[in-house]
Amino acid sequence: MPELYRTPEERFRGLPGYDFAPHWVDLDGLRMHYVDEGPRDGEPIVCFHGEPTWAYLYRKMLRVLTGAGYRVICPDYAGFGRSDKPTDRRWYSYDRHVETVSRVLDTLDLRGATVVVQDWGGPIGLRWAVEHDDRVARLVILNTGLFNGRVSKGFMAWRAFAERNPDLPVGFVISGATATDVPPEVIAAYEAPFPTPESKAGAAQFPLLVPLSDDDPGAAEMRAVRDALSRWEKPALVAFSDSDPVFPFPRSGQVLCDLIPGAGEQVAIEDAAHFLQEDAGERIAEAVLAFLREAG
Repeated sequence: MPELYRTPEERFRGLPGYDFAPHWVDLDGLRMHYVDEGPRDGEPIVCFHGEPTWAYLYRKMLRVLTGAGYRVICPDYAGFGRSDKPTDRRWYSYDRHVETVSRVLDTLDLRGATVVVQDWGGPIGLRWAVEHDDRVARLVILNTGLFNGRVSKGFMAWRAFAERNPDLPVGFVISGATATDVPPEVIAAYEAPFPTPESKAGAAQFPLLVPLSDDDPGAAEMRAVRDALSRWEKPALVAFSDSDPVFPFPRSGQVLCDLIPGAGEQVAIEDAAHFLQEDAGERIAEAVLAFLREAG
């Protein structure tokens, strides 16, 4: 087990809109956190966050979804949120993120789940979904993609920024990738897990894990996920925001609509940027509820 940073619990007290009880799974000394709200017998919705966010990103959606009777689970990846943070950037890989979050979800024995993904949650959550398709009933895909060596100029600018800034300015990243003015106390909540440079190792490494060629680590695994999705007949909602330079609308979402047999027409989330859950969380949750009612 590598050296770990454990964010002090007091950093998570009194965060605006986030009063959810923590849940923990110990993976051979690596303590992983997840949010688990709503009735335990409710239909499960599993939300996969991206970079450099954590379960806090889903707080607005969570309240709407649990209010409708669903059980909502939001894991924090290793290196993010309330989960432990290996400080050696070499520890992090696509496979390791999938493995650790899969072990957390395995403890919950979920059935009939709806999987919600965004940003890096796409490669991680969609892989979990296709590798556990007996547990998954539906997909909700927000501002993400499966990297195949062809990335946008917006992403390359982000990757270059991350390479230049290993002490990643998380609040600056969040505020720069939203369409609304995010209050300072909310920015502080996104920064809460990351008080030191060593606590940001996972966040700093994520952009460098995106394969830029067919031979890079993770590329073959993402091709396998893409291949499985090309045969995915179960319902899938593809909803992308209209103002995201990393996953430009409508092209990025249409790629997934064309790929996935179970996907309908792409839904536009207006007046929202990359972190659309922050900009329009309640509206997205209502769109998800409408999708769930129609999908049955």
